[in-house]
Amino acid sequence: MEIIKASIIDLNALRKLEQESFGKDAWPLLDLIAILTFSDVIRLKATEDGQMVGFVAGDPHLRDGWGWISTIAVDPRFRRRGIGRELLHACENKLGVAQSRLTVRISNQSAITMYEKDGYTTKDIWKAYYNDGEDGLVMEKDL
Repeated sequence: MEIIKASIIDLNALRKLEQESFGKDAWPLLDLIAILTFSDVIRLKATEDGQMVGFVAGDPHLRDGWGWISTIAVDPRFRRRGIGRELLHACENKLGVAQSRLTVRISNQSAITMYEKDGYTTKDIWKAYYNDGEDGLVMEKDL
């Protein structure tokens, strides 16, 4: 497995990964195009045998001293192998800021546990953040 920069040529693979990972919460096509083309976005993919098995995107807010992990996904067939954590660390290292923030479904205990083990703490709860009305947990980590 290797982690390399993603680009617009990864659009179809990313769209499939988002659908498999997030279903109704998957980003729409225009958002995926934006995340793969905006110049200041950090976008990395994990590949195995030439296939995208994971993706992470980060949005650095340099003036504010923090960055936002916009999305992180791992193909369900490749989970529990540390790929998500490696993608997260690679993105954090490229943000160039003092803090990293992200949002996760309040019911996604496996992701919350991973983030907590990695030093993230809960900072806020965004009520009805997701399309179905579920709350989003805002987490933060000092880098």
